[in-house]
Amino acid sequence: MDGSSYYLPAVAMAAALAVKGPSLLRSWRDPLLRSVCWLMALTGLVFFFAAPPTIAEVNDLVGVTNVSAPLVYCLLSAFSAACLVLIVNWRGGPPEVTRRTSWRWITGYGVVIVALVVLFALGDTPVERLRDFDTYYAGEPFVREMIVLYLGALAVAGVAMNVMCGRWALQVHGRLRAGLLIIVAGYVCNIAYLSAKTAAVVARWNGGNLDYLSSDVAPVLASAGAQISAVGFCLPLACQRAADTWAAWTAYHRLGPLWRELGPVRPYADRAVRMSWWSPAGLRVTQRESDIHDGLLSLSPYFDAVLRARARDAALAAGSDPAEALAEADAAMVAAAVRARAADPEGRVVDRARTAAAEGPRDLVRMSCALRRSPLVAIARDLPAPRPQDDFPERAH
Repeated sequence: MDGSSYYLPAVAMAAALAVKGPSLLRSWRDPLLRSVCWLMALTGLVFFFAAPPTIAEVNDLVGVTNVSAPLVYCLLSAFSAACLVLIVNWRGGPPEVTRRTSWRWITGYGVVIVALVVLFALGDTPVERLRDFDTYYAGEPFVREMIVLYLGALAVAGVAMNVMCGRWALQVHGRLRAGLLIIVAGYVCNIAYLSAKTAAVVARWNGGNLDYLSSDVAPVLASAGAQISAVGFCLPLACQRAADTWAAWTAYHRLGPLWRELGPVRPYADRAVRMSWWSPAGLRVTQRESDIHDGLLSLSPYFDAVLRARARDAALAAGSDPAEALAEADAAMVAAAVRARAADPEGRVVDRARTAAAEGPRDLVRMSCALRRSPLVAIARDLPAPRPQDDFPERAH
């Protein structure tokens, strides 16, 4: 693998982290978001500092031969801890249990990182090795122990990840289960990477030479495992984000009929804040709901409780379920109130005895859909101003 094979994933992780950065600044206390950002950052750092050109440059800059080896091993250990902490926070549970488990993993791998640095300092590595450090120094005192320690730490993380993700996958369904199974597949590649590294090191201990497993095969397996695992981590989160965005856009468009109906009666409608085309869908929905509530508030003196009750009865008699019937009744009442408000701009003929009192939050999306589809709304628009003795016409079957 050349340098580009390392740098491209590093750049991809940096770009993803840059996109996630603003969310992290707004929600730094969210442990799941922090875990995701740490994982992306460490993934990018591992790929960047494991690239042979970077290894040579770091060795030259620091002035210590092979100092990149413990640096990469420490980053791999931190990456392993980040994966475990992310799964712990993602799975959820009692906050104190989640926090305690996370800190146990962080503390354990923190001790490993300190031990790696100490062992490297105690060892002797005078010859710079950019690609085969593990096998070249497999028999060197202290360095040997450092290599075994980092491989063992990665193996513990790989087994733990497969166990946790596998068990969790049996309890869930859909996108989350698919993501967990992909993570398991990625860590199978990581275990294969560790197996190749270990086989090469053990071969050196026994006088053999399987260095190609460590220098050629293992990096490919590591890259594949990291990228597959990244897909597994991102798939459920990305799909959930896409589903939330789609739901928000759907709600935004479904609120359109009600929002346009109330346009003539909304206060300061001509001075409403214009949303830019790149504004998030959730923000657009919030603004549209706010505009609708303002319009309903200004229209409330013209709401006719009698008309609403009779429209609801007519909808129920026509076979609508209670929630849909209530939405149709509210939509008919709004349509009639808009017509009444247009005919009485000075508010002189409001019948306070007939005005509908607030009855809790209304389902604005259902109302908006009913405003466009319900025959009762067309009837309400065509009726003259309702009188208490009038019966609301039955909806045609």
